[in-house]
Amino acid sequence: MTATTPAVPRTAAHASSSAVAPNYHPLPVVIAEGVGTWLTDTGGRRYLDCLAGYSALNFGHAHPVLLDAARRQLDRVTLTSRAFLHDQLEEFCAELAHLATRANPAMDTVLPMNTGAEAVETAIKLSRKWGYDVKGVPDGEATIVVAAGNFHGRTTTIVSFSTDESARAGFGPFTPGFRVVPYGDAAALEAAVDDTTVAVLLEPVQGEAGVVIPPAGYLPAVRAVCDARGVLLVADEIQSGLGRTGTTFATEAGGVEPAGVRPDVLVLGKALGGGIVPVSAVVSRHDVLGVMTAGSHGSTFGGNPLACAVGRAVVGLLETGEYQERARLLGARLRAGLEALRGRGVTDVRTIGLWAGVDVDPALGTGRALCEEMSARGVLAKDTHGSTIRLAPPLVIDEADLDLALGVLGDSLDALAARR
Repeated sequence: MTATTPAVPRTAAHASSSAVAPNYHPLPVVIAEGVGTWLTDTGGRRYLDCLAGYSALNFGHAHPVLLDAARRQLDRVTLTSRAFLHDQLEEFCAELAHLATRANPAMDTVLPMNTGAEAVETAIKLSRKWGYDVKGVPDGEATIVVAAGNFHGRTTTIVSFSTDESARAGFGPFTPGFRVVPYGDAAALEAAVDDTTVAVLLEPVQGEAGVVIPPAGYLPAVRAVCDARGVLLVADEIQSGLGRTGTTFATEAGGVEPAGVRPDVLVLGKALGGGIVPVSAVVSRHDVLGVMTAGSHGSTFGGNPLACAVGRAVVGLLETGEYQERARLLGARLRAGLEALRGRGVTDVRTIGLWAGVDVDPALGTGRALCEEMSARGVLAKDTHGSTIRLAPPLVIDEADLDLALGVLGDSLDALAARR
């Protein structure tokens, strides 16, 4: 502290000795290193990572291909801003658009951003602009239909249509223009669409809600409504995309639906940055993204050279199908192991690919309590909505480590039961 720097008074809001704002309630583990599926804390203890940064680390920690891509680019140029072109931008957008044709063959244009929330905000702006310029909705009247239980980020606009009170409380006034309907109810969604509706914004699988998978036929029914009413279907695949569900995208054939469903707009993030840098993107057709003209939207860091180089390496890893296949095969093993825990403190299990939501009997304890037990035994997972935990290990996990995680989960349930 210099002589001219005033001391910061300690108040009730700053009662802790930490300088970190308390907007998270982390498990008491301090990570120092990570390789593959394993993390090491500052005391040298190892933990099996079964959260993978909410799917941001689909390829594990310190993947050599991704690190090499980042190192090469660090030695060249890391930021130019979009005031200029650079030699990674066009290639990244073209390669990502090509990958996105697995979800919709018409995908051909990419708008790169940084975080998932930024990408969702971009998709909202894009949908409104398209609605005014192309559909002909009167200016200022555009509406977007969304689903209850959603998680699309925590910006002011996004929490305006959240149904999670902890995300909303204290942050009003809220942004108008959104209609919330029950997730999985195609009839309610159809009833909410009118001539002002420009988009339906959905997660193909609701991650934060506890890996909630929609009923069979729901997404095709939503697609049919969008087609009939001239509305964009915007799929938020920030968590569900890039291999997690056993397919590159949850919306493609073999994902949530056997025949798939073609979104008009894909919103991507998390794993697109390889766990190294924040990278997100909105992918669509040129006739949709073309409404975003110069000056209408932007980001200093969006599409920067380092992000594009890492993103290209991520796309390259996904082109082979190896990681998607691992998610399918290991996902079946995960599902079988979790189903065996029903009646042992587990009341429900939802899985797709290498991704699971596990509901814990509230009489046994909270999801937080279960995660604390697992952490004490060397496995890291995360609770959500009270009595649910989420499991999303890196796609590079091997069978032995997956079995280890399932064993620790069972032992932790038993420990909670023994305390009743």
